Amino acid sequence: MFSKILIANRGEIAVRIIKTCRRMGIKTVVVYSEADADSMAVEMADESVFIGPPPAAQSYLLADKIVDAVRLTGAEAVHPGFGFLSESAAFARRLAAEGITFIGPNPHAIEAMGDKIESKKFATRAGISVVPGHVGEIDDTAHAIKISEDIGYPVMLKASAGGGGKGIRVAWNRKDVEEGFPAVKAEAKASFGDDRIFIEKFIESPRHIEIQVLGDKHGNIVHLFERECSIQRRNQKVIEEAPSPLLDEKTRKAMGDQAVALARAVQYDSAGTVEFVAGQDRSFFFLEMNTRLQVEHPVTELITGVDLVEQMIRSAYGEALPFAQKDLKINGWAMESRIYAEDPYRGFLPSIGRLVRYSPPAEGEADGVIVRNDAGVREGDEISMFYDPMISKLSTWGKTREIAIDAMGRALEDFHIEGLGQNIPFLAAVMDQARFRSGKLSTNYIKDEFPEGFQGLPPTDRQRDLMSAVALAMHRMLLARVAPDQLRTDWRVISGHKALAMSATAIAGGLSILADGRTLRLEDIRWRPGQATFRGKLDGVDFTVAVKPAAEGFVIRHRATTLRVVVLSPRSAELHGKLPPKKAADTSKMVLSPMPGLVVSIDVITGQAVRTGEVVAVLEAMKMQNILRAERDGTVKAVNAKSGDSVAADEVLIEFA
Repeated sequence: MFSKILIANRGEIAVRIIKTCRRMGIKTVVVYSEADADSMAVEMADESVFIGPPPAAQSYLLADKIVDAVRLTGAEAVHPGFGFLSESAAFARRLAAEGITFIGPNPHAIEAMGDKIESKKFATRAGISVVPGHVGEIDDTAHAIKISEDIGYPVMLKASAGGGGKGIRVAWNRKDVEEGFPAVKAEAKASFGDDRIFIEKFIESPRHIEIQVLGDKHGNIVHLFERECSIQRRNQKVIEEAPSPLLDEKTRKAMGDQAVALARAVQYDSAGTVEFVAGQDRSFFFLEMNTRLQVEHPVTELITGVDLVEQMIRSAYGEALPFAQKDLKINGWAMESRIYAEDPYRGFLPSIGRLVRYSPPAEGEADGVIVRNDAGVREGDEISMFYDPMISKLSTWGKTREIAIDAMGRALEDFHIEGLGQNIPFLAAVMDQARFRSGKLSTNYIKDEFPEGFQGLPPTDRQRDLMSAVALAMHRMLLARVAPDQLRTDWRVISGHKALAMSATAIAGGLSILADGRTLRLEDIRWRPGQATFRGKLDGVDFTVAVKPAAEGFVIRHRATTLRVVVLSPRSAELHGKLPPKKAADTSKMVLSPMPGLVVSIDVITGQAVRTGEVVAVLEAMKMQNILRAERDGTVKAVNAKSGDSVAADEVLIEFA
């Protein structure tokens, strides 16, 4: 077995690989850019090698620097993780020429399947059903428009070397292609160093289902069943699960057989994923093959018990797979939620910054449930604008889908992050939705369920009781410290715009609360002033809420619901009700930056007349370009930014007269 492996990646996948290598007794080396000098991966690895500035094109994408690092440290093999050089046949060949083992598939398989254009040609020749589209080179925007109109709208513009949701746009009309094609090319070039684009028919209300395959260098290939990845935003997966609630055994076998046949045709000899787009009627079409480890591999590991990273390493070393297809079985159900540094309340735009607080749920097995958190960060780390905004991948396992979903909901409650925007409230909302729990999914899920954008969920009656009880308990604890003589029994608790009469009596470890004639028992309280989470039991059910003081009262979040809660005496509550409501600031004549990022272009000048919908600026963050449009007709009064500027969220870029 290898004695030392170099990991040509960063973040959570580098940490993930290190953990398996440690268990196997293999030493590790990680490479790092300036942005990752103090990273968790650098701390955990046995050795580390600096390779350059933060932009990937100047560090992680440079094969020469990776090879130099291998030579410097004496590593025998390179694991590329996912992204960066993981699907580069040229890199795999370069390593082979240098006598270094590439922990991934052979270069022929990468070329045949890793390139989105070539893989479709190959699959078509192999007789596999593919989505209708154009799989040749596209010259320019005019050529893209002609192809799109020949296929028929809607179409999807996709980077040939793409992955991770980068370099993808859905075009519903000619204008979308005119604007989207150059943007996709730019994203593809920045993310993958390859700006080739292909176009295919966009299938409406589809499901995204993929088959995990695994091969060795002795001709053995198996599949490890499917993953459903239909919950997506910006064509990037957010929630995955295994198995899929759509498939029956017949369809599962058909998809698995087709994936294995495709892998066998290219002599596949590592971990890879064959992706399909599926209809609600269980029809399916080959979409693409990712010739690497997938981000969502933990759910497959949880239902099969197979460590995919270990099998990749063993296969690269020349060992045969230790199991056949008949030995593999689905055990239980697994869910994965990707925790991203992004603001779901702003259309899931990236949110960079420092993890002022980072407190994930406890990992391990308890009460028939497994919680796993794959992360590459710690409290105090910074989420950089140069890379993918993922913070961690939270996975849960249970005997049934319902148990796995419930476990995920509780784990998300226990996950607390401060310092930047994060999508935990959105993930929690999905876990609580009846449609998701029924398994009626599609890639349109977010657009269908949140057509006006995600703004959280209104409180249920139980959530209002819970947050009111928590606020009352915190208020009493704070008051007991500073003014114990003002402690009383009767209170008015205002949550949102609803007032609740509550009286509280101390009991062992908590409070007995009378709320409008109902008795609530708040017990097992775990909170002290200054803590950001409040844990306890309400009527015997465990819960966790995020809490913080406000100018008046507290701001409390439980899952996807956030309320400002104020605790007052009856007389103060009466006076409070007479206060006039606050008016929101008028920003209708301003274009605000929706996220922190880099200004790519300002497309208007002072004095210019602008129509509604006209492009006024383009911003970039985490390799994603965002086009800003005028929301009203008007004349530009002032331009406050220029190309190349770094801007913060809500910074005023352009003002209208």
